[in-house]
Amino acid sequence: MTKKSTPKRGRPTKDLAGDVQVRILDAAQQLFLEKGYRSASIDDISELAPASKPTIYAHFPGKEALFAAVVARTISRLTDFEGVEPEGRTLHDKLSNLGTTIVEKLIEESLGMVRATIAEAQRFPELSRNVHDAARDRSVNAVSQLLNEATQKLARAPKGPFSGKRSLATAQIFLDLILLPMLFRSLVGETPKELRRELPSFMRERVGFFLAACEADWTP
Repeated sequence: MTKKSTPKRGRPTKDLAGDVQVRILDAAQQLFLEKGYRSASIDDISELAPASKPTIYAHFPGKEALFAAVVARTISRLTDFEGVEPEGRTLHDKLSNLGTTIVEKLIEESLGMVRATIAEAQRFPELSRNVHDAARDRSVNAVSQLLNEATQKLARAPKGPFSGKRSLATAQIFLDLILLPMLFRSLVGETPKELRRELPSFMRERVGFFLAACEADWTP
């Protein structure tokens, strides 16, 4: 039986060449999710990346800075809605599609790191607060813009809750209605498969409630 060779650490081979910082972050994220912050070591990250420890320290001062960078990248991806154009014939359809896109991004791309950040909140309280603030601000601004675009031709009142400064508060309410219940359910053990199965009916109900509240706000 031929003995398999063990990959060496350090400088990557040509077929592994690429952005070293991306490789480091990818490896760190995988290990933080698999082992947790405390158990994941720089040695582990160095081997998985692969990248030498001096290379890692050249990009990140230590494991705490590396964890913060992984979390920041996750938040950036979660709140990146570039190219998202809610489709649908009615306002309800458009907002349901938008809400589904947002929740699926959380389930598919960010749920693990959300759990990891919550788990380390006592160790890194400032990081946890900054993550929450950054995620909220980026999401609210992005969703506010999407709400304005989705309702520009369909809103029945020119100065309704989707316009001007009020649109930010309206976007926050929309996000709270659709994200917080799904996030809580995932944190107490419901699987992504279970959440996706209920997502269509959940979104119809939540968007209906949201629009009813907006309708009341529009009424003089």
